[in-house]
This record gives sequence, C-alpha cells and structure tokens, in this order.
Amino acid sequence: MKLTTSFGQINLIAPNIAEVIINNNIEITLEIVDEYDALMAKHFTQNYALLVNRINSYSFSYEALLCVASAQNLKALALINYRAENEQQTQNLKSARHMDNLNIKEFSGLELGRENSVKWLNKQLEDANKNQPTTSL
Repeated sequence: MKLTTSFGQINLIAPNIAEVIINNNIEITLEIVDEYDALMAKHFTQNYALLVNRINSYSFSYEALLCVASAQNLKALALINYRAENEQQTQNLKSARHMDNLNIKEFSGLELGRENSVKWLNKQLEDANKNQPTTSL
C-alpha cells in the first residue's frame, strides 16, 4: 500500500514496516512531523519499524530534528544513504537525539542497502516483541 503525503510517499512494505521517501528539496518542519506522526499512528497500533530511503536530498528544521522518530511503538529506524551529505545529516540526528537512545542503523544504498535494512528491521522488531512485557489476568 502506498500513501501520498505533502512531503513524500510512505510505502507499507510489511504489516509492521513502512518505507518513507521524502520529496526532493523539502525542509522537514514540525508541521510535517505532525502529519507523519498522525499517519503512523493510524496505520501502526503495535510495534513498527521504519526504512527511510534517502534517495532525495532534504533537510530538517532544528525543531523537527528534536521531535522526529519519537513514537513510543517505533522500535527501529534504518536509513539508506546514497551521498556523503546524507550521512552527515544522519550524524546530526544521532547527535541531537543521543539522549533518546534511538535504535538507528545506516545502510549504503549502493551496497544492497534496502535488502539489508529490511532484514535488520525485521530482526529488531522480533527482538522488541520478545522483550515486550506480557500481561497476565
């Protein structure tokens, strides 16, 4: 299933994994983060993971950088980078959010990044679901 948004496209590639492709030359703002969060909350009520395919160039406002990827049931974030400037933006995200201990891993788009990232995301979700406390009646 593909969802078109004001900022790009979200492909639901598995029941609990979405691929996000941001349009070229977009600045991710707080409003875009809100739109994205609302879409994710609508489609994922359980643990989920994201594959961010950075095929296009875009940037983040500082405020958006501090809020993105904050959903409680988001368990892993795989970033596929194709250019050095994308890698730098990933480092900026990690640096700005180091206290949040985000589960982020980078993959090279030039070295089977999509395939490897989906495998990694599935493993992260499997681990998160194993470690999730169960409730007994």
